[in-house]
Amino acid sequence: MSAQIEIAGRPIGADHEPFVICELSGNHNGSLDRALAMIDAAADTGCDAIKIQTYTADTITMDVDRPEFRISGGLWDGRTLYDLYQAAQTPYEWHAALFERAAQRGVILFSSPFDESAVDLLNELGAPAYKIASFEAVDLPLIRYAAARGKPLIISTGMANLAEMEAAKAAALDAGAPGVALLHCVSSYPAAIEDANVRTVADMAHRFGCPIGLSDHTHGSAASVAAVALGASVIEKHFTLARADGGPDAAFSLEPAEFSSLVRDCKDAWKALGRAHYDLLGSERGNLAFRRSLYVSADVRAGEILGRGNIRSIRPGNGLPAAELDAVIGRPAARDLKRGEPLAWDMVGG
Repeated sequence: MSAQIEIAGRPIGADHEPFVICELSGNHNGSLDRALAMIDAAADTGCDAIKIQTYTADTITMDVDRPEFRISGGLWDGRTLYDLYQAAQTPYEWHAALFERAAQRGVILFSSPFDESAVDLLNELGAPAYKIASFEAVDLPLIRYAAARGKPLIISTGMANLAEMEAAKAAALDAGAPGVALLHCVSSYPAAIEDANVRTVADMAHRFGCPIGLSDHTHGSAASVAAVALGASVIEKHFTLARADGGPDAAFSLEPAEFSSLVRDCKDAWKALGRAHYDLLGSERGNLAFRRSLYVSADVRAGEILGRGNIRSIRPGNGLPAAELDAVIGRPAARDLKRGEPLAWDMVGG
């Protein structure tokens, strides 16, 4: 399995800066104009891609009045699944306009399909990848159907155990996906920062041999930046124009200025990783002159014994190395020495 994939010509892997995905979800609040404004605002953050979700209430669940179809606890307490998804859906008839706006802004747009009709729509629109949500990571027929379109898959793994993650990856590759990325995810909305467990990113990279990332539902950007430091190649974070406007995911979404900071911080964190080495950097070379060295700290006559009263280790670095102090102390001056002179061996007698 390759440790790199490509989406719309953009390489994704540990050797490349993180691929940051701006997730719009249902924060358009049922307005196409707001959805288009969100694409514009997301593009302005510098993100690498924008992601939407492709489903209807009827393709993702059923309008059934049973207890198991009602949410208990959390942001959506008391709502039925059907009611929630009906409010949060991005209508199929919007998709062409959203893809067109993203193309105009020069930013990648793709989506999470939740059934075969969604895959077909996205395929017609030329989506360059498919995102499989955590709750669908166990739907191997859906994964195979999407993978058969020959595009890479990004699969979130919230709630999945190792065997389920491996099965999802294998299903995608066996069905024709040219590559797979797996995202560590905590399927809690919002997720507590102490539950983020981003060390899992590095462990998954070791286990699965493919690009690994984080789908981050925590508040703020700390978990995402930490994940990049641990090797995350993909970061996905929810986005809203303003949390005060409300929306299904607004409470754990970043506003435009915050998302811009997330993008910058994730990219900078990757740049800061660099490589393990102990060589002098070119940017450091000019400061060698300011390291400590031995200087004459009081006037000394020829033949006078050198000691801590007239020789000191100070900045700058033009004198003998500071490590030679013990080799100098107790020896006579070879000539008259003036305070402020850098000490050299020809100034030290035998």
